[in-house]
Amino acid sequence: MKVRKARVAWWAAFGLLVAALSVVAAGCGGGDDDGGASSALEGLGTSFEEIQELAREEGQVNIVQWPLYAQLVKEFTAASGCAVNLKDAGTSDDMITFMGTGEYDGIVASGNATVRLMTTGEVAPINEELIPNYADIHEPLTGQIHNSLDGVAMGVPHGRGYNPLAWRTDLVTPAPTSWSAIWENPNDYAGKISIYDDSIFIADAALYLKATQPDLGIEDPYALDDAQFTAAVDLMTQLAPNVGEWWADYSKQIQAYTNGDSVIGTTWPLQVNLLKADGVAVESLKPTEGATGWSDTWMVSSKAQNPNCMYLWMNHMASPEAQAAVAEGFGEAPANLKACELTKNTNHCEEQHAEDEAFWEDVYYWTTPVADCGDDRGEVCKTQEDWEAAWTEIRG
Repeated sequence: MKVRKARVAWWAAFGLLVAALSVVAAGCGGGDDDGGASSALEGLGTSFEEIQELAREEGQVNIVQWPLYAQLVKEFTAASGCAVNLKDAGTSDDMITFMGTGEYDGIVASGNATVRLMTTGEVAPINEELIPNYADIHEPLTGQIHNSLDGVAMGVPHGRGYNPLAWRTDLVTPAPTSWSAIWENPNDYAGKISIYDDSIFIADAALYLKATQPDLGIEDPYALDDAQFTAAVDLMTQLAPNVGEWWADYSKQIQAYTNGDSVIGTTWPLQVNLLKADGVAVESLKPTEGATGWSDTWMVSSKAQNPNCMYLWMNHMASPEAQAAVAEGFGEAPANLKACELTKNTNHCEEQHAEDEAFWEDVYYWTTPVADCGDDRGEVCKTQEDWEAAWTEIRG
């Protein structure tokens, strides 16, 4: 999905603020003297070798993650001396809450969390030169609105994927090819539709309207003016009575599909992989209208107590070995394409379109809705707060 330059410019104003705060932090000590991005992190080494030495003194790292993202943890601890303490989150709002406590050194998050974390100063700019594996990150994933600010890298891209439509093949026929299966005929599966329990799902409704009601003029499903937003909320309101499961815990959705309590809905590739491994008759696809998705990023907290262990962790998770493990396990395209040579399924990267940029043209990565529409409409689009308020009404 292409970055919309106008919105990048909007966030650049925040970037200036973050940069200013970084300078102030550097003036208080704890950084290198060249004004680099790492200067905002107190206690961070000024070379990779120094980071390795200081990490052994820290001895641990506390991380917020999407479930099962952390890979080769024992190997990392053995090599670095850093014990890894993980906190799983079910939604991006959970991640914002956890990071707000100041208890965590870093996070891997999607754009509807990373943008908020960057603009509030919860995460610090990174120094790519202190993360050797950053050099191997697939270039189209870098410098995006969800992982950089004012041209400064704010994290290490993790990987990307899309939110597919999934169904029980023995209970849903014919096999769907369009999101219309849930939006146009919800009564067919009343009480057995499974929907992600987060306000960001309003974008999925907007994406369907983009394809089916072109008069609304929706271009970006996260940049919705009043008329567009109202239409998306109305569509969600019509769907809501037929939803049997609002999921945030991936394991509960797996149980619902296994039991047949849910037979169709939106999911992550992780659930599909685990269901298939258990022999459940389930299939998924990116429908003809496209899909929402994610391009996740590892970030270091601006208040990190163990910044050196976190830097080593980001470098570890950008390695081909860790990238291969998480990409194959979760069902996503790796950010480091050297991982493609290490996956058990030799066709994994081809199947996940790791280098096929055309495939991602109709995948809309999660981001944070803001007032600036990013075009000539100006600041008339609905904000994150509007989306959350509407979601509360939809959920009842």
